[in-house]
Amino acid sequence: MSPKSRRTVVTSESEFENFFQGWLVRQEHYLDELRSNLRTSDHSSDDEHLRDLIARVLSHYQQYYEEKSRISNHDVSLVFSPPWFSSFERSFFWIAGFKPVLAFRIVGSTVGDMSPAQVERMERLKAETKADERELDNELARIQESVAAPPIVEIARRGGNPLVDGEYDEMESVIETLRAQMEVVVANADMLRTRTAEKVMEILTPVQNLRFLAAVTELQLKIRMCGWQLDAQRGR
Repeated sequence: MSPKSRRTVVTSESEFENFFQGWLVRQEHYLDELRSNLRTSDHSSDDEHLRDLIARVLSHYQQYYEEKSRISNHDVSLVFSPPWFSSFERSFFWIAGFKPVLAFRIVGSTVGDMSPAQVERMERLKAETKADERELDNELARIQESVAAPPIVEIARRGGNPLVDGEYDEMESVIETLRAQMEVVVANADMLRTRTAEKVMEILTPVQNLRFLAAVTELQLKIRMCGWQLDAQRGR
């Protein structure tokens, strides 16, 4: 890799880390606002103030996914093992992020006043989401298995011997194909995460959505805090 390429990677990665740190600060502010509104809100489903807050929180998450998409397109390996997350945070990851079905566990633990119709719709959505997760699991497994297929294995068997003739170009072509496929899987996983959250929130009332969003945000920040503490104990 040329010196210019190294600078590009470092700059891109550091720019995302700077964005993410600022994003987390705003995340904490949103959590405070969500908690404040939960303390003062009634159960009206037509509260425009609550709807505005919910829209702003969703826009905040959308901003994260847009920036994550840019860094993924630059170097997809970064989002599979992001240095801006602790190893503890990464232990919860499924295809470069939290598993979409986690949303249903959060709903189950924080929204106890759903109607029978809401419960039925939520269960159907949960089954659909699990099926979509399995499809992405299978796609990722297919990509990973292709790494063990020719021509990669044949070239790898040569050990430290230099590549000859068109082998270098062939290897580069295969790697680029794999990289592109991984980018698609990450994009589809993020799309599923976003779509699942949106559909969950379509089922819930505004006040229920406040509880759901507050719980999601609180869980994310708690996991991050635990990760920092564990890394500090390990001397990282």
